[in-house]
This record gives sequence, structure tokens and C-alpha cells, in this order.
Amino acid sequence: MKIDILTLFPDVINTFVNESIIGRAIQNNKIEINVINFRDYANNKHKKVDDYPFGGGSGMLLGIQPIYDALTDIKSNNKPKVLLTSPQGKTLNQPLVEELSKEEHLVIICGHYEGIDDRVREYLVDEEISTGDYVLTGGELAALIIVDSVSRLIPDVINEESHKNDSFSTRLLEYPQYTRPVEFKGMRVPDVLVSGNHKLIAEYRIKESLRNTYLKRPDLLENYTLNTQETKLLQEIIIEEGKKS
Repeated sequence: MKIDILTLFPDVINTFVNESIIGRAIQNNKIEINVINFRDYANNKHKKVDDYPFGGGSGMLLGIQPIYDALTDIKSNNKPKVLLTSPQGKTLNQPLVEELSKEEHLVIICGHYEGIDDRVREYLVDEEISTGDYVLTGGELAALIIVDSVSRLIPDVINEESHKNDSFSTRLLEYPQYTRPVEFKGMRVPDVLVSGNHKLIAEYRIKESLRNTYLKRPDLLENYTLNTQETKLLQEIIIEEGKKS
């Protein structure tokens, strides 16, 4: 996959993408990430990319010209999917991440200042994406969240087993996990996990995934179709949690 990121703060992006898993994926040619300062496309000698909004108002708006010219340059060889980070966009979730991971080429425009000329959204962008119901000072953090969540689903970036049971990948929250030591200052790992009984371990993980979801994000269960085993386990959980309260 190729990802182009249009930003006024390339160092913010470069510092992140050149580290850890994404950095290794770039080195191994699994992902190509190009960080583009669209100020370089400004058509004035001062490289000014923002101006006051028509009709008045506080703050400055990013203009359309440098973004348009940057996209024109990028699109000269192919037609990527163009995203705009925006608090008004579709909320990023795992199904959307999975959808984006199937694209061959993404372009992410990082908004900034008070906003962006709406012609960018209307004429140049395929999709607006929000990372949550809050407002950031700039779109760089949102762009990095998109890059990180999408990149880990690209084949061979990480082991498939590492993400297929993640929270939301199964449409439920993940089950709790533990490592050595088995006991630490009286805090013990559940016996089933060190029993060696793989059938019981598998059932424990399904049940605790359901429990986590039931207790922390019950809204996810509204759109989740339970199979016979999960229905039985959820009923047990409801009884167990009812007794606790």
C-alpha cells in the first residue's frame, strides 16, 4: 500500500512513521509512506497557505490552491482514495479500517487552523474521517491514527494472529491476557490458562470476551449475532454478574 500524507508539519508525521512496526514495514517495502508539505505548492513567494474566511469570523482557513495542486501532482500516475481528517467525518472504526486497508493508494489531507476551504471537501475529497467526537488543533494526530490502524492489517506487516482476535476485529472486545509469573504478590493468573486444556482455554476466551463486551461496551452486542455457544455463555455471564451486584 502507498499512503501520501499532506500536512504543514511533516516532522510530526515522520517522527512517528519511521519508528516501530510501521518503520519496519516501510523498510521491508510492505508500505510506502510519502509525507508532503503542501506549503511547497503555494503559488506566492511567502508560501502562504491560509487566509481570512469570507463573511468574517475568527481564525484562518486553509486555502484550496496548494492542496489542489498537490493532489494534481499525486494523481498524475493513478487515482488514489483521498481522505480528509475532519470532526464532521465518518467515525473511524474497525470495519472502516478494514475497508481502507484494501485500498492500493490512500491520500490523507491534514486539516489545520480554524478549518479548510469547503471546496476541498466538496470537490477534491472522497471521504471525510473523524477519529472521535472531539476537536484537535490539527489533523496530524488523526492521520497517524488512520495510518497506524490501517497499516497493521496489511499482509506481513504483523503476524495475522496478532490482530485477528483484537478488540473490534471480532466485533467484540478482546479477552484478558496474562504472562509470567503465574502468581505475583497474591495476584494469580486464572487456573484454566495454565491447565493445558485447549478446549477449556478456548471457551474461557470466548466467555471473557463476551463478559468484557457486556460490562464495558454493551452497545456492541446490539449488532452482534450470537451463536448457540455464545448465547449460553452470555446467559451465564448475566447471572454471574447479577450475583456480584
